[in-house]
Amino acid sequence: MCFRPIPALTSRHHCFKVGAMSLIRGLFWLVLFIFFTFSFVVLFEYGTHDFTNGFKQEAERVKKFCVDMVSKPKASPSPGAKKK
Repeated sequence: MCFRPIPALTSRHHCFKVGAMSLIRGLFWLVLFIFFTFSFVVLFEYGTHDFTNGFKQEAERVKKFCVDMVSKPKASPSPGAKKK
């Protein structure tokens, strides 16, 4: 008995990977994870009775935090300066 190998369904020359799609898929899952983690934290902090108001408050808090992190630091007076 002689067994012949099963031919491949596609040639190796016709296979290609789409790197951009995997990047988009990865970013989608990351954004989805961040959204649901944020929602869980809001649900844990505010409960079901005040979820929408808590979501808005926490979203403003996160927005303010991000803006503060990106903005330039304010100049502070030197430690040796006299207060009036």
